[in-house]
Order: sequence, then C-alpha cells, then structure tokens
Amino acid sequence: MNNNLAEIYAAIPHRPPFLLVDEIVARDSDRIVCRKRFTGDEWFFAGHYPDEPVVPGVMLCEAALQAGAILLGSKNPPTSAAQRSDDADSQTMPVVTRMNEVRFKQMVRPGDTIEIEVQLRERLGEAYFFEAKVTCAGKVSARLEFACMLVAKSEATP
Repeated sequence: MNNNLAEIYAAIPHRPPFLLVDEIVARDSDRIVCRKRFTGDEWFFAGHYPDEPVVPGVMLCEAALQAGAILLGSKNPPTSAAQRSDDADSQTMPVVTRMNEVRFKQMVRPGDTIEIEVQLRERLGEAYFFEAKVTCAGKVSARLEFACMLVAKSEATP
C-alpha cells in the first residue's frame, strides 16, 4: 500500500469497493484536494448504464463526502484501541447530516479522473459545514454543500 493510501485508510473507514478517493493531492487546515480515477471496472457501471456507462451523480457526491471526512480525520486522527485516551475526538467518526445546493454539470465516464476540492466553511460544536467542487478534465462535474457531525464510534466488536 502506498503512503498516500495508508493515510486515507487511517483517516476514514471506507474501503474498496466503496472507497472513492485514490490520492490526496493537497491539504491545509481547512481545504483538501483529492483525486479518483474511474477504471470502468467499478460495480455500478454494470447497470448505470450498460451501453453508455456514466458515474452516478450520487457517487460524485460520495467522493466529496469522503474527501471531507479525510480532512476531518486529519483534524481528529484516529487512535488504535491500545492508544485510546480520554480524548473525545479519537472516539468519533464523521457522519453526513445534509447536502444542499447539489448541481451536476458534466458527466464522468469510465477512464476519467476527477479532482475533488472540499473547503471547510464553518464549525459549530461537532457540526462541520463544507463546500465541494468535483471537476473532470478541468470542467465542473458537480458542486454541493454538505454538513456532517462527529459521532461516537461504536464500541461493539464483531
């Protein structure tokens, strides 16, 4: 596993086939830019649409949500069970609470690479408010605003 993917895995619980971020391109305290390449082998292309495959818009939104979660993961790094402290942030995970102003502009197809830019706009307690832009070949494919909250991780073990 490359270092960038290890960093993504450390920040969010998503894993293939539902991991929609391949790499972190840039990041500062309130902004992250990530990339995802769609190979054509993704499970959703089999039915969306078989003769004219297109990345579902909801997957572009999910890629933005995951990028936002990675940004929050860097603000609230996870700890292993052996390293857990009383720090509440180490016991939480981000969960989306809303999406607003979702707009789809450009289709994304197999072989395309998207760039996902997410900006943290505001924090109110454990609620975080973001703006996101997904581009493909320099053209906007999707824009959205979303919010998430940090919620307690389940202590249940399988």
